[in-house]
Amino acid sequence: MERRNFLKSAAILSTAGLITPVMATTTTATSSTEQCASEGRRRFTMTQTYNVIAPEGSEGIVKVWIPVPEDTHFQQLRKITFKGNYKDAWITADNSYGAKTLFATWPDAKSKMEMTVEMDIETLDWEPMKTGDLKTYRAPKEIRYPVDVEHYLKSTKHMPTTGIVKQTSDKIVGSETDPLKKAHLIYLWVSANMFRDNSVIGCGTGDVATILESGKLGGKCTDINSVFVALARAAGIPAREMFGIRLGKSIKLDKYSKTAFGSADESGVAKISGGQHCRAMFYLAGYGWLPADPADVTKMRLTEKKEHSDPAVQAVNDYLFGNWEMNWVGFNYGRDFDLSPEAEQAPINNFGYPYAEVDGDPLNYYEPKVFAYDYQSKEQR
Repeated sequence: MERRNFLKSAAILSTAGLITPVMATTTTATSSTEQCASEGRRRFTMTQTYNVIAPEGSEGIVKVWIPVPEDTHFQQLRKITFKGNYKDAWITADNSYGAKTLFATWPDAKSKMEMTVEMDIETLDWEPMKTGDLKTYRAPKEIRYPVDVEHYLKSTKHMPTTGIVKQTSDKIVGSETDPLKKAHLIYLWVSANMFRDNSVIGCGTGDVATILESGKLGGKCTDINSVFVALARAAGIPAREMFGIRLGKSIKLDKYSKTAFGSADESGVAKISGGQHCRAMFYLAGYGWLPADPADVTKMRLTEKKEHSDPAVQAVNDYLFGNWEMNWVGFNYGRDFDLSPEAEQAPINNFGYPYAEVDGDPLNYYEPKVFAYDYQSKEQR
């Protein structure tokens, strides 16, 4: 069986599935987008259609892994339905990150392979910094992390915490010991010194040591936010990326850019096949997880052709440390890990895109037109 060093892809279904998760207590979205925005609560229906086309001459079993949103305090998957001509399909989270996965299989790559997935998602803006939650924060005298949080201090293949990563982190942080101030120094360094490079495929690979060693501090969201995460870990601050996708129009940041942070038509419909976006978060001892997104600062700067010192860029820079506007949904925190059921080409770098294998060979998930999947989101008003 020829191993293609290609990339990854997405896929399709067969019978029909309906899962309504048990949710944390939430209030339903109000009738107007304006009211939802003022409350920070919004609701979207994301429809994914797949038409898996195997490379010419391929045969054998086709397997598809589709990321499914986590349930958190800032987002809830209210319902998921799926249908298609797959042989079998089910949802699992049996992997080291507990990343929710819709897994589907077809017995023969020569047959037609189709699938439709619909997700009803409710989000709530996560703004602990804006709402003043950190005003009275004091770092504990002795910093101890829960066991599940300590995991996010570890190195991974693409995010080492030694060598040039540790050296860079130490230079940025200097003699600062307060964890919140350390995280802020790292964030400010990343947003000011890195740049968005639109020539990078997809969201980038997030190969932190290679980026720092190259001296060319550019990339896409995974590259930029992975640098923040790795530098934070090297400074003793647990941090992680969350891989997800933009769902619709930005309301709070729209005045700074009409396109950088997400867009939709007048009916609230957004074409989001290429809207994958990685965000970051860090863990503050004595408080908990906090959001950050230096990558979107660099995106806005490039989109609007502004200098970093521009007041509009600085306003966005201030907001995106400690706040997320939730016209976006996160799938999982997985990095350099094995999917389940296990893929033949393992481990995968991250799980922000659907992934598919034909007789063990991966398809290219970065090319939705080639791989033939289409994502659309509609905001419920």
